[in-house]
Amino acid sequence: MASRYQTIAYGDATRARQHAPRSAETPPLSSDDGPQELTSRELRMLTSAFQFHLATVTESGWPYVQYRSGPVGFVHHLGGNQIAFADFRGNRQFVSTGNIDADGRVALFVADYPLRKRLKVFGRAVVSDDAHLLERLRHVDDGVISAVCERSIVIDIEAFDWNCSRSLVPQYTDVQVRERVQPYIDRITELQDAVAALKARLA
Repeated sequence: MASRYQTIAYGDATRARQHAPRSAETPPLSSDDGPQELTSRELRMLTSAFQFHLATVTESGWPYVQYRSGPVGFVHHLGGNQIAFADFRGNRQFVSTGNIDADGRVALFVADYPLRKRLKVFGRAVVSDDAHLLERLRHVDDGVISAVCERSIVIDIEAFDWNCSRSLVPQYTDVQVRERVQPYIDRITELQDAVAALKARLA
């Protein structure tokens, strides 16, 4: 089925490539009925992310990509198709925020590497200096973000698409590795204690 994501992403040159021999099957064009409505699946992916890549458009028309990260839950759902996150103090270049001021179109690439899931998002962003919103966005499930937060980025999502997981290599954080190996560590410790107790009895 065609989606608004394809309507936005597929230009004439892309379509020509898709119609060429040995290309992938070309999805049908869809009518542009407005933003794709987020479902619980997309919202879970976005609000449980601790990292993603944010692409903006420079005033000279070039793509610009930056990495964004924070504690799990730093991306908030404000309702409907709107998400937001607190923008941390960076290198003082303000390229992403300046680009958003000039042209609010953004793209997000969100990946869950252990589960090999990835979500691509198109949206329109604004930079907000609303102090109350920023304070709200600083709060996550584990407490309050400790990094210096200077402004908020609010994104109205226009379209999204789920990528296949075939080429995504699983990667794990220290915490995720610890969660997976901790039961084995606990079991080894238990067996070591049992061996030590048996040796003590034999002695």
